[in-house]
Amino acid sequence: MTLRTRFLITALFLCHQLPAPALVTSQLLPGNLGQTASPIPQAAGQKAEAPSATSTSPCANQAATQDNDETTICALQQEKDGDVYKLHGNAEIHYRTYILRADDVTYNSDSGEATASGHLTLDGGPNDDHLRASHGTYNLTAETGRFYDVVGTTGLRFRGNRVVLTSTAPFAFTGKIVEKPSSDHYLVYDGTITTCELPHPKWQFQARKVVVDVGGNASIYRSTFWLHGFPVLYLPYATHPVAREARDTGFLMPTIGRSSTKGNIIGDAFYWAMNRSMDATVGAEYFSRRGWAQRGEFRARPTDTSYIDLSYFGVMDRGISQGAGLKPLREGGQEVRLMAEGNFQGFRAVSNVDYLSSFLFRLAFNEVFTQAVNSEVKSQVFLSKAVHGFSLGGMVERYQNFFQRLNNGVLTNPPAFDAIQILHAPSFDVSSVDRPLGRSPFVWSFDASLGGLARSEPGFHTGNLLTRFDLSPEISLPLQFQGWSLRPALTLHETYYSQRFVGGQSLNDPTNRQALETSVELRPPVLEKVFQNEFLGRKWKHVIEPRAVYRLVTGVNDFANVLHFDERDLLSNTHEVEYGFITRLYAKRSSSQTGSQSQDCETPMTALAVGSAAAEQTVPWQRVSNLDNLPCAPGPEVREVATWEIAQKYFLDPTFGGALVTGQRDVFTTTEDLTGIAFITQPRHLSPVVSRLRVATSSRTDTEWDLDYDFQLGRINASTLLVNYNVGPFTVGGGDAFLQIPQQLANSTTTSSTQSEGQCSPVTSTTTQVTCKFQQFRVALGYGGLNRRGFSAASSFGIDAETKQLQFATAQTSYNWDCCGVTLEYRRYAIANVRNENLFRFTFSLANIGSFGNLRRQERLY
Repeated sequence: MTLRTRFLITALFLCHQLPAPALVTSQLLPGNLGQTASPIPQAAGQKAEAPSATSTSPCANQAATQDNDETTICALQQEKDGDVYKLHGNAEIHYRTYILRADDVTYNSDSGEATASGHLTLDGGPNDDHLRASHGTYNLTAETGRFYDVVGTTGLRFRGNRVVLTSTAPFAFTGKIVEKPSSDHYLVYDGTITTCELPHPKWQFQARKVVVDVGGNASIYRSTFWLHGFPVLYLPYATHPVAREARDTGFLMPTIGRSSTKGNIIGDAFYWAMNRSMDATVGAEYFSRRGWAQRGEFRARPTDTSYIDLSYFGVMDRGISQGAGLKPLREGGQEVRLMAEGNFQGFRAVSNVDYLSSFLFRLAFNEVFTQAVNSEVKSQVFLSKAVHGFSLGGMVERYQNFFQRLNNGVLTNPPAFDAIQILHAPSFDVSSVDRPLGRSPFVWSFDASLGGLARSEPGFHTGNLLTRFDLSPEISLPLQFQGWSLRPALTLHETYYSQRFVGGQSLNDPTNRQALETSVELRPPVLEKVFQNEFLGRKWKHVIEPRAVYRLVTGVNDFANVLHFDERDLLSNTHEVEYGFITRLYAKRSSSQTGSQSQDCETPMTALAVGSAAAEQTVPWQRVSNLDNLPCAPGPEVREVATWEIAQKYFLDPTFGGALVTGQRDVFTTTEDLTGIAFITQPRHLSPVVSRLRVATSSRTDTEWDLDYDFQLGRINASTLLVNYNVGPFTVGGGDAFLQIPQQLANSTTTSSTQSEGQCSPVTSTTTQVTCKFQQFRVALGYGGLNRRGFSAASSFGIDAETKQLQFATAQTSYNWDCCGVTLEYRRYAIANVRNENLFRFTFSLANIGSFGNLRRQERLY
């Protein structure tokens, strides 16, 4: 490589260290070195080595001499002249944890100096060092020496033809000359360093000098990075982690990418390892079309039971051009998240704080689709303690829900957003489990809450803070007779508010809501049948659990004057009967199959499952379970294969004591307990039938179908079907979400943009109420896995069936070698009139080194 070429490369990537910690940023396993990797081949001209360094019989079949309690000398031929031993033929010297081998060795037992030639090897030490050389000198006592034509490793333990990984950051190196000035220090001259298998590594650093501090870092001077035999990058200085769990301060690898809306993307970050339980990362990215983005994260684990994770993401946006004479649309903003947990003196403290300056910012710049379209922002800090069946808690909470502003019934363009905000600042809760009432058969419990509350939304807001006190004591009589279970209960609800809702305003007029609730729960004997004949190698058991509940709530006469903050404020009069059943199907492996079940240890793409939250690491330095690191184990002997729950309510009082307002969506405690889908818009006796079906024939399959069917309207109110299946390296997932909800229009001539697109249709030609339909499809396909050798690929996309538009699409493919891998990804976003973006990302990963690119781990499909 010419001097001019080195200068140009150095100008682009000057002094970028590679200190990424293995447990945080390492993308790949270090090849087969974990359990079954082949040992590193001998240097050119060497013959097969002597028996393993871990042999339990030193000097087997050889003449052995015990020089002292710590030194054993072995060779086919031995000569001794005073303190000097001359060893010939498979010579070995065992000293403490080290073993020196060579064809010929001259050893001075007084000074500990050994001169060896011919297939020299040195094994052992606290870091499992392994060196092979043509010849050299070594002082066993001082643990110093000089070796020539060296091939070495650290962090690997050789057992015959097998290698065991003993460090999270093993590596191999070669050198014309290797000096060992101390027990944990190496100087490598004119050599290479890599984590790949020799003699043909996929990548390596060729350096004039490498300083290796075993248990610390390897400092590489004036090196050239080679990839598949081609020089790629010249680095005047770089570091390689050598410690068992190394973390080092320095600049991380730069990131580059391309987006249709952001333009060219380039960035970098600085990593600060403060101490063994605390670190921070600060970085920035430049978007050629939009501006600057800033990222930061602070992580700490003060104790084993506590952690802190504070992250920041912001964009200083130059804006999108809106045409001549118009100001550019700026979508920049900031989002800060604090997640923390701690335990002390029996108290548990949890913080989950999310600050978002603008919902438009989240829509425009969040790279995960499900997070980008999430309109809710929740912040909560609570402290709790359980004492002798009593639960004490304090909480501060802020809830925000953003929605797009309408202008004469039409969505604004450019988009603008308003928010509903509810504040609990603070609230204190006390509750208890069921406790015996003296020596009587009765049991009692209670639930109480005292808090300061506030609510604001466009056109309405409460005072600064209103006071709410809620007390609900309960007494019940559990009865059981020959499998029958009967539980009558009596509950008193007493709630005080310092303000009330009158005429669309919040007035400083205290109100006291009093209600009496009577309920009787009846559970007949469980019906079950065990099928003696086996089917699919299993014995089967079917169980049916019926139940019925009668409930009467009376006394809520001012429901329309109660301000709504949470579920405590939705209590209304009701007179109802709830009935339903749960049926379960169990499968048990036959005794002939126990312990002999076929085992499949292929790691599936669990994060690709449709309907599940993306697997994100929130606890700093928490080891994420990896099936590659676990032994193959059979599934449970008994499995609940299918669960089906069906429930419905019959309302004897169809107006809920006058709380129902015809023509609008009404939500009460009784309807929310049954389903989260609002269905009360007019007086009715029958609720929809609620069905919840879950089928999981194995740990690799999962099917769930939630259905709300309204017999009174003869339609499906909501249906969500999720199917996920893993077989070997293949992953398949699909989902269909359908929803019909009533929507009240401001007036008969004003409609929203959703109605004009055909999603909403009037109930009748004269009413202002419409029914809005939503239906979305999700598909996920995958082959391989994150740590799988060779080719892997996955794709996921979502379609809005009502608008017949693609919402998002992602395609990701990767190829992993034994010590490095490359991943390519394409993403497509189509979020209403806010975001229409094509994004190209990639990452190139080096085992135990780090990643180059802009595809972050938490944003990958797998």
